[in-house]
Amino acid sequence: MPQDLAPDTIRILVSTDNHVGFEERDPIRKDDSWRTFDEIMQLARTNDVDMVLLGGDLFHDNKPSRKSMYQVMRSLRKNCLGMKPCELEFLSDAAEVFEGAFAHVNYQDPDINISIPVFSIHGNHDDPSGDGHYCSLDLLQVAGLVNYFGRVPEADNIQVKPVLLQKGNTKLALYGLSNVRDERMHRTFRDNKVRFYRPGQQKTDFFSLLAVHQNHYAHTPTSYLPENMLPDFLDLVIWGHEHECLIDPQRNPETGFHVMQPGSSVATSLVPGEAVTKQVAILSVTGKSFEIEKIPLKTVRPFVTQEIILANDKRFKGLERKQDNRQDITKRLMSIVEEMIQEATAKWQSIHGQGETLVDPSEDGGPPLPLIRLKVEYTAPEGSRFEVENPQRFSNRFAGKVANQNDVVYFYRKKVGASRKTKDSSGLPAGVTEGLESVDTVKVDTLVQEFFAQQSLKILPQAPFGDAVNQFVSKDDKHAVEMFVIDSLSSQVKGLLQLDDDKITEGLDAHIDDFRKVMEKSFVSGQQKQAQRKKRFKEKPDGWDSDLDGHWTAQPGAIEEVPASPEPPALSGRGRGRGRPTDNPAFSEEDEDELPIEEPPAQKKAPAKRVAATKATKPPKKAPPAKKAAATRKAPARGRKKANPFQDSDEDEEEEEAEDVIMEDDDVELEPPAKTAAPTRPTRSRAAASRTRQTTINFSQSQKNKAQKAIEISDDEISEDDAFESMPSTRARRR
Repeated sequence: MPQDLAPDTIRILVSTDNHVGFEERDPIRKDDSWRTFDEIMQLARTNDVDMVLLGGDLFHDNKPSRKSMYQVMRSLRKNCLGMKPCELEFLSDAAEVFEGAFAHVNYQDPDINISIPVFSIHGNHDDPSGDGHYCSLDLLQVAGLVNYFGRVPEADNIQVKPVLLQKGNTKLALYGLSNVRDERMHRTFRDNKVRFYRPGQQKTDFFSLLAVHQNHYAHTPTSYLPENMLPDFLDLVIWGHEHECLIDPQRNPETGFHVMQPGSSVATSLVPGEAVTKQVAILSVTGKSFEIEKIPLKTVRPFVTQEIILANDKRFKGLERKQDNRQDITKRLMSIVEEMIQEATAKWQSIHGQGETLVDPSEDGGPPLPLIRLKVEYTAPEGSRFEVENPQRFSNRFAGKVANQNDVVYFYRKKVGASRKTKDSSGLPAGVTEGLESVDTVKVDTLVQEFFAQQSLKILPQAPFGDAVNQFVSKDDKHAVEMFVIDSLSSQVKGLLQLDDDKITEGLDAHIDDFRKVMEKSFVSGQQKQAQRKKRFKEKPDGWDSDLDGHWTAQPGAIEEVPASPEPPALSGRGRGRGRPTDNPAFSEEDEDELPIEEPPAQKKAPAKRVAATKATKPPKKAPPAKKAAATRKAPARGRKKANPFQDSDEDEEEEEAEDVIMEDDDVELEPPAKTAAPTRPTRSRAAASRTRQTTINFSQSQKNKAQKAIEISDDEISEDDAFESMPSTRARRR
């Protein structure tokens, strides 16, 4: 305990960013934060300070765990309560500066014996929230353990009122500015909506001390609090939130006050700023002057970080030209980590020395497991490479030797900026580069052609490729390139499958090139028919969220193209007897491909002939009665789409084909098949009857026009009892 303390000196132990509760679920580091905070409180008691000033982020979480709250309350009660009277005289109105449940400072409470009062502001980790706008410091204040000051009820209208203290002839004006979002705080200062109150009397006699918790350095133009925005009547600023320990006061030549940054008491990130020795300071204020005493913290886990560049490090010279150099690199990196572990142990021993040590009892009095971070840049010179191991696998090699056994090493490559862009553009053809420079006048197809002029495509044809890119850019067809690749590759595969065995043994390169040239010539001459394929969207997957994942129709692979099946040869010579055009959208080849084709049983031949003969003698006027009977025909349909009544056309046509062959042998009247419009031909009549679900019977030109018109009806307009249904004979024939 210090002796011969001056009666006019106010001794303040200063600490910020304790982050109690950090990594409390980690099996190794779970107790680091609260043990260090307990050491700080012990330092306050053993050095007989007058008060403790905390600069925010006492807890790591906005809602600290019960364990964290327990350890903090335990340390505060054990070290701050006692029979020693507090020598500080309180001069302010407690109701204004604390705004708590009790209108007095805790060491003046007659029911609590406080020997070392603790004053604290909140940070960004333990800020108020929820109903009542309470934070963890409110709980400690109600318990009488902490004096919570520096509240910010209105972020757009901040009023900073000091806590006025006096000891002997030394007067202290303690200002607190708790954390506000940096952009908002910057705007509030810029708009002159932050007001600092000063004592009404003897204002020049007070030593003005400010505790603030904001970004100290400019991450963006407005995401920090510049020092020159603070009032110049301040004498010292305790800056929290920044974890690098810069505890030596630095004078700002513009404002005239000093700035001290104690840093954090526990390493919350593995960066070089956290590897600096953690310290707290005892600030001694006498009149208008001050001095500090730095005290290294002994319970802090040792942390060593290092960064190396493999291409420049002598220990890795020549490995980039060696094949399979991963093992050698791993061994040499492991030796570097071992050296860092030894360095961390020596660092811990130098801090503790021969004096009293405050160590983790679970460590048996020895040094704790250190934190090690090795940052490795493995960018190799051109034409060579460094092969590195998986970082987590590498880190796990040091289990039991380090505290962070999952992230010991960090591998990264050097980012290439503007030089890479220049290099990439220099490799493009001259026409492409000029086109990029004059992007306002360039055409996509021209740009693609000039680019492909310097390239060689082995499988894909160039002209359709350029057209697909043009459709993608100009027409915003998101699936143009995808469908082009699918179509080209399928054509190539079909052509290769038709080759003879002797041609395959000679090699496929020449045949692939021939197919490509044929497709390209066909496209240039305009003979390539794009309408032979029908596109359709795949079914949207279950659980697809358009708001999060985007529209399904705009996704790659959402559309598929179904090739049109060729028409059966036996039906190709039937002329116009089918009663419908082949390019009508209602008769999609896609639907025909999906339907199974069944061969009619042999026992159905005779009923089919009777139906055909009867049907041939009926005039066209008798066709409408087929509607009523057709309603019963539609019930046993298998797997048919309800909206499309023409889906079973191929099945009926196959049955007709087989029946035609049988009837030609038995009935002489069915021989001439060329006259498709003759109303007296039984084959035409019977064939039309089997297709009545698609069209009306082709007995005359008027009926043909009528059928043509009926086909154009959309799927939505076709009802269950549609006029284009099968005759009852078809049902009898399928039984």
